[in-house]
Amino acid sequence: MCDIQKMFHQFHVVEADRNFLRFLWWKQGDLNSQPSEFRMKVHLFGAASSPGCANYGMKHLAKENRDIYTQGSRFVMRDFYVDDGLASVENTEDAIQLAGEARELCAMGGLRLHKFVSNDRKVLESIPPSERATNVKDMDLAFDDLPLERALGIQWDVECVRFRLNVSLKEQPTTRRGILSTVASLYDPLGFVAPVVLKAKIILQEMCRRGTGWDDPLTDELRPKWEQWRSDLAHLDNFTISRTYSPAGFGRVSKTELHHFSDASMKGYGQCSYLRLQNEEGDIHCALVVGKSRVSPTKVTTIPRLELTAAVVSVKISNMLKEELGCINSEEFFWTDSKVVLGYIRNEAR
Repeated sequence: MCDIQKMFHQFHVVEADRNFLRFLWWKQGDLNSQPSEFRMKVHLFGAASSPGCANYGMKHLAKENRDIYTQGSRFVMRDFYVDDGLASVENTEDAIQLAGEARELCAMGGLRLHKFVSNDRKVLESIPPSERATNVKDMDLAFDDLPLERALGIQWDVECVRFRLNVSLKEQPTTRRGILSTVASLYDPLGFVAPVVLKAKIILQEMCRRGTGWDDPLTDELRPKWEQWRSDLAHLDNFTISRTYSPAGFGRVSKTELHHFSDASMKGYGQCSYLRLQNEEGDIHCALVVGKSRVSPTKVTTIPRLELTAAVVSVKISNMLKEELGCINSEEFFWTDSKVVLGYIRNEAR
């Protein structure tokens, strides 16, 4: 994992467009004096255009030099989220080469790639201390335990190679507004705890169905359910999930399958996708890849129709995973316990 230093400020704004970035400046903060007028020459944090322009510049740099830095170019093109780059490779040698190519490629465009973190100590040793993340910059890599890092909002236990969730939620009033804020602040992009979040969404939907105002308190009927949900969140502090899909020492994977399960009820529907790996010795390992949960629509819908909706979500997730994981040639299986849904899918008449 790495980061581009002051990414937006590394890309200049075309002179004709700088009038859109004018600002007033009071010398020494004296608001009684006449302000000076300036224009930003670089993209700034907070402008809606900055991420798009900076990403375009980065990808242009990668395309121009892809023949020189093959791995580094692919990394910049595929594995960056704004200024954060995250990638996983099969072995230490590939990781060292990737980090070196990425640094050299970015340097050609005047970009500094720094704050490097890796779960492999040899990879960290190959990177100058000044370019490592603050937590590992002054570490003795031979003895010290690697730290807990944040990777796009999720905690990454680098030493144990596991992900953890941050569930330290702020106290909010037990109103519709406060409950929405609490549910939205539980950041879980891969749906590791989708069933847990679904329970809170059902409570929120019930408040909406009853016409509860934004600042109206919870009813006596829903309050115990909400308080139980809040108290149960403490158990998520002990919840971890492996960062790697295959365990250490699993060996070379000879066969890859994606399995998608979908289901529905009157309260909600969802799906989860698993990666099934088989090595050359015939050993099999399954790993959760992603999960999705959604509340059922307030409009009355039949169970078969909801089951079909969940199956559609599985197909959308499948398309996303094949692109992101590069499993174009892997065999796929879609599972549902509804024979009506299978009839819908096979029906070519409508």
